[in-house]
Amino acid sequence: MARVRSFATPSTDTQPIGEVWIEYKKTGTEALRNRLVERFLPLVKYNAERIHTKLPDEVDVEDLMSAGIFGLMDAIDAFDLERGVKFETYCAPRIRGAILDELRSMDWVPRLVRSRTSQVEGARKSLTMELGRDPTDEEIRKKLGVSDDEWAKINKDAGAVQTVSLSRKWFETDSNKDVREIDVLRDPKQTNPFSTAQRTDLKDLITKGLSRAERLIVILYYYEQMTMKEIGVTLDLSESRVSQMHSSILARLKARLNDRGEVLAEEVEAE
Repeated sequence: MARVRSFATPSTDTQPIGEVWIEYKKTGTEALRNRLVERFLPLVKYNAERIHTKLPDEVDVEDLMSAGIFGLMDAIDAFDLERGVKFETYCAPRIRGAILDELRSMDWVPRLVRSRTSQVEGARKSLTMELGRDPTDEEIRKKLGVSDDEWAKINKDAGAVQTVSLSRKWFETDSNKDVREIDVLRDPKQTNPFSTAQRTDLKDLITKGLSRAERLIVILYYYEQMTMKEIGVTLDLSESRVSQMHSSILARLKARLNDRGEVLAEEVEAE
């Protein structure tokens, strides 16, 4: 949302506001309109803050004020001095309407979907109080009195409402900085350094004492997920030769692990 920032400096003009109105309605200059906006900007802040108290933390009050300023400018342009109505009374609904319109435009979920979701949540809370536990989907469906097909559609629509802002507060801490959703969001591409180190150590243990060709067979087969045929093409060996070398490697590794197990068992007994 584009924010209007050209009205931050309060006007020092001492001209009565009534004269400013009369002059603006005659000339319609932008400078005079800006003076009127500066004059009534506190109304925008008041309405934006009142609406903001009923919204989630992730909604920025400055965004609401930006929308409210556009509503204020529309009210200034449309205000009729001859009707004898106070401008403050006239502009308040327009400011609130502009803010609410902006909130609706930010929400891509249709009203019907939100209405259905509210009904489900209401039924869920009611049943929780009656039963003393979380109700099942079937119990909620019966409470709403809908068919299986209709319930499936309601469930599907309700899933579209479950959106969360990454800037929403996750929990408060003892420090000045709150932990937000983005701070605890799991990154599936992130690797665990401990697991990576373990994997590297295991690879070194397995390939220790093997020739270059044997190490490549182990790495390409178990770490790169290549087939025996693909490994043979890579190493310029026949598939049967690769398979034979693989079997020999496994036999030696098995013997090495058995020896290692016996050594560990003796060390445990000695302790």
